[in-house]
Amino acid sequence: MPTDDVARDALPPEQVRRRPPQPGDGWVECVCGRRHWGLHGAAGLLIARPAHGDSTDVVLQHRATWSDEGGTWGVPGGARAPHETALDAALREAREEAGIEPGLVRVTGEHVLDHGPWSYTTVLARVTAPFEPRVTDPESLEVRWVPVDEVATLPLLGAFAHAWPSLRARLGT
Repeated sequence: MPTDDVARDALPPEQVRRRPPQPGDGWVECVCGRRHWGLHGAAGLLIARPAHGDSTDVVLQHRATWSDEGGTWGVPGGARAPHETALDAALREAREEAGIEPGLVRVTGEHVLDHGPWSYTTVLARVTAPFEPRVTDPESLEVRWVPVDEVATLPLLGAFAHAWPSLRARLGT
């Protein structure tokens, strides 16, 4: 299992530095009693591809240990910028964190966790052309294709673990 230093060593020096704060960055004290990242909500991209036989793989990100719930697995995602749609945020975050170009996926739906003043949208997508996701910023220890049958065996980000059964059903696996 890579460490932060190993993941950072795999990146060009200009990508190792954390990016400057963005307009949507910040914590929201939610009505649910927890705090959530993203002043304007957040979004992530769950990408699926056919694998061997009837199997399906999804792209997951192993979160850097310094991040909230660090060391867990989830989808590439993050805070929405002001006036940014959930789709635009999910595609941007997938490009920033996993090197996934928007033209390589076709959106098939979305799943929204709505807490009123704050929400998280998981955008569901399928590949349109083969690609390999990769670590492209220091927010990830690893980014890779994971067979759907193995997702629940990983230490998952809490909210993703809770949503996974519904998300998996939406993928049709």
